[in-house]
Amino acid sequence: MKIYFALLPIALNKNRIQIRLGIWGALAFILILSNGLSAQTMGIFQNDSLSFNGYTLFSPTTYNKTYLIDNCGNVVNEWTSDYDPGMMAYLLPNGDLLRTARIGSSFSSGGTGGRLEIFDWEGNLIWSYNYSSDDYHQHHSVRLLSNGNILVLAWERKTQTEAILAGRNPDNVGAQGLWSEKVVEIEPIGTNEINIVWEWHLWDHLIQDYDNSLPNAGVISDHPELMDLNFGSEFGTDWVHANSIDYNSELDQIVISSRNFNEFWIIDHSTTTQEAASHSGGNIGKGGDILYRWGNPQTYQRGTSSDKKLFGQHDVHWIKPGLMDEVKIMIFNNGGGRPDGNYSSIDVINPPITSGGDYLIEGGQSFDPQNLDWTYTSIPKTDFFAARVSGAQRLPNGNTLICNGRIGEFFEIQNDGTQVWNYKNPVGNNGPFSQGNNPTTNDVFKVLRYAPDFSGFIGKNLEAGDPIELDPLPNDCVLFSDPISSISSAKKLEGVTLKNNPVYEDLFIDNLLAKNIEIEIVDVMGNSIFIEKFNQKEIQINTGNWLPGMYFIQIFNQKSPILYTQKLIKH
Repeated sequence: MKIYFALLPIALNKNRIQIRLGIWGALAFILILSNGLSAQTMGIFQNDSLSFNGYTLFSPTTYNKTYLIDNCGNVVNEWTSDYDPGMMAYLLPNGDLLRTARIGSSFSSGGTGGRLEIFDWEGNLIWSYNYSSDDYHQHHSVRLLSNGNILVLAWERKTQTEAILAGRNPDNVGAQGLWSEKVVEIEPIGTNEINIVWEWHLWDHLIQDYDNSLPNAGVISDHPELMDLNFGSEFGTDWVHANSIDYNSELDQIVISSRNFNEFWIIDHSTTTQEAASHSGGNIGKGGDILYRWGNPQTYQRGTSSDKKLFGQHDVHWIKPGLMDEVKIMIFNNGGGRPDGNYSSIDVINPPITSGGDYLIEGGQSFDPQNLDWTYTSIPKTDFFAARVSGAQRLPNGNTLICNGRIGEFFEIQNDGTQVWNYKNPVGNNGPFSQGNNPTTNDVFKVLRYAPDFSGFIGKNLEAGDPIELDPLPNDCVLFSDPISSISSAKKLEGVTLKNNPVYEDLFIDNLLAKNIEIEIVDVMGNSIFIEKFNQKEIQINTGNWLPGMYFIQIFNQKSPILYTQKLIKH
């Protein structure tokens, strides 16, 4: 297991300028404030050349606007709703905004939503639907599918009588009954309608050992694929409190995070709705039963409190293909109630999956892994603690974007924990604050960063406006875009491929046709730091003495100008 630590961002001292030494000195100085640094309390604090340049989307949890900002904290677009957020927001592949919204209902708990909305780029509401009734209510998160459908996470009310007849201890269910969980796949229709495509209900996959005369009776430790109806009796009506949902299209599986159970579950989406209510069918042959669960084996009686790995976690998701640690699972482990103190971590695990998409578990044992593949905490650990909400995202350059949602702070770290970007949400429940004030009620559920080549940006105006905060201080924040104009139009040289990017100690290049080529590497100032000719099929260039930063590799052959140009990141 690799474990990295880094100091959290600290407040800037008066008359002190925050500088990151760049490739040849002060390359990536980010923020210069003419009115005195002690006045800054929000907005952009750091934007290093090693940060992934893109556009960050977020919705303050107590305000009805969703913002898209550039890496300097300037507004690129914003959307206004008649409703406060129901936590989650996504950009659709065409640039439209999908957001959840909070409406009144008889379901009142953290993360309540109930309404889904789609706005076009210009801010017009083009579709909406209230997924809410006396019996169910959307909450926390949704997940967009590639076919345009939406996976909706919803509470499902069960009466006191229904809970007792299913095997719940009567002492642990009140007059309000229990809220179970369900996942519904919906197809948006027209401007305000839906078609329900698929459903899964947790209530169909229960086990209990309270009363053998009632349904669902069994030995809980023999059935890790089922949910113990009597676990978590202390949580009252909002029994499970699921708080995130994600989808893996290659596996056709769904992951659901339960904050109260301190674990997450993976289920099979390839089933029919009828199969999802049973214990057979689908690609794995197990119907809607839990294929894999991780974080707290006490929930299926195959562990003790010392085996607990997750503590009130959020934002459980698969890392996207093509990214560092692809298809592994990333978790924002909030960390309340850890034995060694309250602190948050970003954890990555590699589940024991078979080639057929099922998960391995030994008889009588808990699900592996026992150890993390990667984790991030601060030094000291307790300096980074988000008691609730929050999330993380692996970026294309190998960095990780982290949302400390409880205080509305977003920061980006390299794989070794070095911070390269830092921003604080300047919006509270009454809108943006004036710079210099301390922002309050500025929680954010999760943030997402989109690359400049994201499909939804094609044909859109991405010209940045002003910062969100009122009375912003002057600054010299620099957007580190590619300075070589030929980078997007350069023709790649046949048979020549970079095998690793970012690089650490060595850069490896395939020259499969063994052509005579010349490789030059320049820094962002245009200074050549390496130039050499090669004709072998496998090329290795030592980069160990390069300073961390952004470079550009240019490849020539003997008869042509530059045929290949690419940005290169050195860690």
